Amino acid sequence: MEWFGRASVEFTHAASPLQLPLKAGAGASPAEGSSNGTATQATTDLAQICRDSTPACQLNPLLFNGHLQTMWTAVAKGAPAIHYKRRIFNADHALYTGTFAVDFAVPPYADEHLERDAALPPRTSYFADDAAFAGMASDDTRPMLLVLHGLSGGSYEVYLRHCLAPLLDADDLPWEIAVVNARGCAGSSITSGVLFNARATWDVRQVALWARKTFPNRPLFGLGFSLGANILTNYVGEEGAACPLQAAVVVGNPFDLQVSNKILQRSFMGRHVYETVMGSKWWWRMACSSSSGDVASVTVGDTANGVEPKADICAGNMKKLINLHRDAILKHTELDLDRINKITTLYEFDREVQCPTWGYPTEEAYYRDASSCDSLLNIRIPFLALQAKDDPIAVEEAIPYGEFRHNPYTVLCTTSLGGHLSWFEPGGGRWHAKPVTQFLHTMAKNVDLAAIPRDLLDVNAKQRKGVNFEPLRRRMQINLDKE
Repeated sequence: MEWFGRASVEFTHAASPLQLPLKAGAGASPAEGSSNGTATQATTDLAQICRDSTPACQLNPLLFNGHLQTMWTAVAKGAPAIHYKRRIFNADHALYTGTFAVDFAVPPYADEHLERDAALPPRTSYFADDAAFAGMASDDTRPMLLVLHGLSGGSYEVYLRHCLAPLLDADDLPWEIAVVNARGCAGSSITSGVLFNARATWDVRQVALWARKTFPNRPLFGLGFSLGANILTNYVGEEGAACPLQAAVVVGNPFDLQVSNKILQRSFMGRHVYETVMGSKWWWRMACSSSSGDVASVTVGDTANGVEPKADICAGNMKKLINLHRDAILKHTELDLDRINKITTLYEFDREVQCPTWGYPTEEAYYRDASSCDSLLNIRIPFLALQAKDDPIAVEEAIPYGEFRHNPYTVLCTTSLGGHLSWFEPGGGRWHAKPVTQFLHTMAKNVDLAAIPRDLLDVNAKQRKGVNFEPLRRRMQINLDKE
């Protein structure tokens, strides 16, 4: 137990971290020894920016371990109120078909003047029409953040809103924010047989390319939580030097899904609390999202005091909830509803849903293929990962310390306390919001993003004859020509 909630903070990074050029006025000085006295562009390194962005970690001393921190999220009250306008995107990938919802943070509006859709989270409504959505296009230079939430969550999540509010309220550099909701989450519809996948990066890729085209002058950034952090890490690694994002932050990433799953199954808390809650919650939340977008027997809303939305299964009959979606599931998939109706854990969900949907022979094969630890090696933008060593879900054993030491574009910040996406402070605040927002703000305000080199590892790579490690080699092959 840490002394009175004072958590230690450690950083892991390459011996020579990425050098970041600063904007004029952010530290530039005349070149030393320059004959004409012209100024050279000042630089700092990525690790230093991460350290400077990270305050001391003083957490609630009554929540003195990862289990208490994590479970407190179920009863904690108070969170910033963020308003959203929703747009339904039609997927443009030939395999990953269907639709998904993106929520755009907007200035507060009066709920009483809206025709509320009961299926949507609080303070969320659809754009009035296509013209209103198209009117978002802009040539402004505001930084824009794309956000991926955790398992079965959405734009309403408390841990997410704590990070977004300071960016939206910043007087010197207000941000634009879009949350990419996982399919079937946050009151969105399930319109195809292609559901959630921990390595499915196509939705965030589509939104990033759309944002790059719609807002050509905005620097784009990424922020991911838990399983959304795993997806974001995979996406940034897949894009490599061509990534449209300028920098990214991930929080509570499980990284190695196979290791995390084995650790969870090894303990009583893992088997009977975390695996059970995550497994059942995933399926019944998705089962309650009908093809028309209605949510049956689920309370998505929260109260005015900012309590995190809680799902309510009312009748307590999971089979009934699954049957609400029976027609769509039978139409689009070959899933065995009788077997799915009996699942109680996350790995059972993956076995009965992910494996037949994506062609994996076992859930272990799926975990190995969807993990993001190897993707770290191909990241070519500034990348900060924030992890708690006592996280009972994104366990420390799954953190790829060696990959962080190898790649100068990445920095790992670990705290000795914090739980899973928790980090509760004595006053009820969430500590993780401070390093996340400060890092993003510093990158957007002080760093010359266009001048960051993206070929550092390629230039310094040693050529070896006959051998080569490909970090992005995936075992699930996509063949669009196969009948």
